[in-house]
Amino acid sequence: MPSSVHEVLIELVRRRPTLVAELLTSTLGLALPEFDHARVDSGDLPDIEPTEYRADLVVTLTDADVPVLGIVVEVQLQRDDDKAWRWPVYLTTLRARLRCLVLLVVVCPNERAAGHCRRPITVAPGFTLSPMVLSPANVPVVSDTHTALERPDLTALSAIAHRNDPERDSILTALAATAHDSADGKRYIDLVLAALPKAAARHFLEMLMTTDTSPYYSQYFKQLYADGMAEGEAKGEAKALLTMLGARGFDVPAALIAEIEACTDHARLTEWITRAATASALEEIFGDRLQ
Repeated sequence: MPSSVHEVLIELVRRRPTLVAELLTSTLGLALPEFDHARVDSGDLPDIEPTEYRADLVVTLTDADVPVLGIVVEVQLQRDDDKAWRWPVYLTTLRARLRCLVLLVVVCPNERAAGHCRRPITVAPGFTLSPMVLSPANVPVVSDTHTALERPDLTALSAIAHRNDPERDSILTALAATAHDSADGKRYIDLVLAALPKAAARHFLEMLMTTDTSPYYSQYFKQLYADGMAEGEAKGEAKALLTMLGARGFDVPAALIAEIEACTDHARLTEWITRAATASALEEIFGDRLQ
């Protein structure tokens, strides 16, 4: 079953198909045909036999609605020797369907998989397939706010590619700025949250909550909250509340921390969490408990 990282990387290209074309020219140095549009096409690539082949994604560049380049996009998280037999089929089938040049782009979030995917595939004498591979080694580090606001898609890809690197926090800081800019920025943040390791996702969520005056309600936040609930309903809620208070910069007295951790009243904890999302002072959350 595809992982969340696999699905997020595909979704980045699906949302903005020109991203893969831009990366081919700016990052991999490839000269592309002139085009005026990029579209996502069907990834179903059946051959004349009953076997069905399906690529992760197909992007077609067109000029005046005429295909000029077909790009098979594959996400590879680990070595898979079977792909050396499948990828040539994807390309030759797509070439027959579009009747234009085609190429293969493999996105690898780690260098071990990338090194394997870069190996040329000999199909026949004089016919060698050389995959174009995007990996942490050649995906740019986007750590400035200006670029992040202009290119949230590239910044999101950068955050995922470098999610285990020292540069991660600077990229996430730049990406956090897009949460204020548009709903589109928040959607890219949701994708990154889903692809980050859990500890990094929690850290990023706290960063978002300290830089935003409104609560950041994403699908992934709900999942983090659900994970906390799995530890025990009241215990999970108490942990979520304390995390939110800390992220928003509240100085919580030790006595109140102890009361929150000991609370087993689900309704009360839920009410405190709801208030904490928008409150500007602890008194707005806990009332006379602070007296």
